[in-house]
Amino acid sequence: MFELLAQDSTSKARRGRLTTRHGVIQTPIFMPVGTQGTVKAVSPRELKELNAQIILGNSYHLFVRPGMEVMKHFGGLHEFMGWNGPILTDSGGYQVFSLAKLRKITEEGVHFQNHLDGSPCFIGPETAMEIQAGLGSDIAMAFDECPHADCGYEYAANSLDLTLRWAERCRRWVGEQDSKTRPLVFGIIQGSIYEELRRKSAEAMTAMEFDGYAVGGISVGESEAEMLRAVENSEPYLPANKGRYAMGLGTPPQMVEMIARGIDMFDCVLPTRIARNGTAFTENGTLNLKNSCYIMDKGPIEEGCGCPACREFTRGYIRHLIKAEEIFGLRLVTLHNLHFYLNLMNRIRASIEAGSFGDFRKNFVANYKTHKEQSEEAV
Repeated sequence: MFELLAQDSTSKARRGRLTTRHGVIQTPIFMPVGTQGTVKAVSPRELKELNAQIILGNSYHLFVRPGMEVMKHFGGLHEFMGWNGPILTDSGGYQVFSLAKLRKITEEGVHFQNHLDGSPCFIGPETAMEIQAGLGSDIAMAFDECPHADCGYEYAANSLDLTLRWAERCRRWVGEQDSKTRPLVFGIIQGSIYEELRRKSAEAMTAMEFDGYAVGGISVGESEAEMLRAVENSEPYLPANKGRYAMGLGTPPQMVEMIARGIDMFDCVLPTRIARNGTAFTENGTLNLKNSCYIMDKGPIEEGCGCPACREFTRGYIRHLIKAEEIFGLRLVTLHNLHFYLNLMNRIRASIEAGSFGDFRKNFVANYKTHKEQSEEAV
């Protein structure tokens, strides 16, 4: 369960502790994404060395491949992938809506053809809960519909009502389980970009008394300002004694701003995805290590960084690996990016404890440059 340990005086930033069956998570926290039972290019041992506390698994992908029979045979996702720390699994709802072929949404759930071979599948609230329990999830997510940002008010309202009815079924499933062996279950706040729908969703979800709450339906096509407002419109109605999770985002400045708005947990594919294109996160923004200016560069990706890539290798060498399409190059940048995200959370936790988060937030956001700003400086 969640314990609130400290509160920033200049914002809604929180320092907390979330206890799960596989360990205690210190928040705010970033969760590396292990979509198909692996965080891309990184081993569980390396994740532990990077001080990752919890990772995310994707229920939909694991449901369609390798399938629940395989998962049961291996004793769940922890044993299957060799990770002994906490795992959060999403419900599969987002992938059903974004990847599945010929889906049909009904009150019962979603009938669809999966994206691998087109075979017919079904996931509903109870199915989603059973899949996550079968994976051995420590934190499971309620089944929801995640509409695109431009869906319009009427669709968003109807979608929210369906999500709330599905959430009630997920909550009934929770009530039927042994509290000592079931995962923690988080309800998901929806409502698109509409303030009154966000409030309605948050109030209804919290009334169901889930173990924690996620703000969903963000980073789905809306502007950054709308994304922040979606959190601002949800957070006031969430209980202080439960964990809060912003799903599927974001850039380092976005996470800092979300923490300032009361969010505790994040996941995002960005650190590993852009690493595979040779892009590294740093305190001052991103670096494209493919650029020719790094050919002779003997410095690390980032001065003062303690990650394996920066301790042992130069920008020039890593650039060579990336240009030569050597796997080791993308692994080094991946390790650096994950270290950057995880260390950022560690620094934020320390700043909240020290009462200096306000200064940390101001300085970090001011110094972090976007691609556009970096390009303008180079002209």
